[in-house]
Amino acid sequence: MTLTVRARADAVATFRFVSVHLMETLARWVPTTPELEVKVLFGRHIWELAQHADAFGRRTAELRLGPHASREPVTTFRQALERFAATAETAARVDGFYAGAVPLLERLYRDYLARTDALLDEPSVRILERALADLARLQGEREELRRERPEIALSDPDGPQRLARAAQTLDAAVDFRPTAPPDAAA
Repeated sequence: MTLTVRARADAVATFRFVSVHLMETLARWVPTTPELEVKVLFGRHIWELAQHADAFGRRTAELRLGPHASREPVTTFRQALERFAATAETAARVDGFYAGAVPLLERLYRDYLARTDALLDEPSVRILERALADLARLQGEREELRRERPEIALSDPDGPQRLARAAQTLDAAVDFRPTAPPDAAA
């Protein structure tokens, strides 16, 4: 089963919302994170998320939603993102983002790729493939940080998993709008 144009637009607009939310979360954390190495890491990854949000925003226009359209995810997922954004401890922030948010995005993007038609939706597929490559690089950079600063250890090992469990599938994240029925008068 392939996604309709409307379903693709809803998903891409939701991906944009999540990218912007995570980008803004990292940006809010930078001034309140004391470790310079973490500030630099977050700064680089703010830029990556901004690139993803911009690409998703251009794609929403092509999918008839308008340029840079965003759609909030389902309520439970949005609430999980908001709780995540309130994280205060550096180790919880680092692990929450890299062991929670990044794997969550990877799972949602892969779910979308499995459900869409790669030929009909090639622009979205290309954006998501690039984003997945970027997310893998982000994880590698996190591992470098862990080697350099092993004292930044997470005190709550289950914390990142709470966010990762927030949306197990695309349907748990995206509020798909029903496609309008054909006009009977036409």
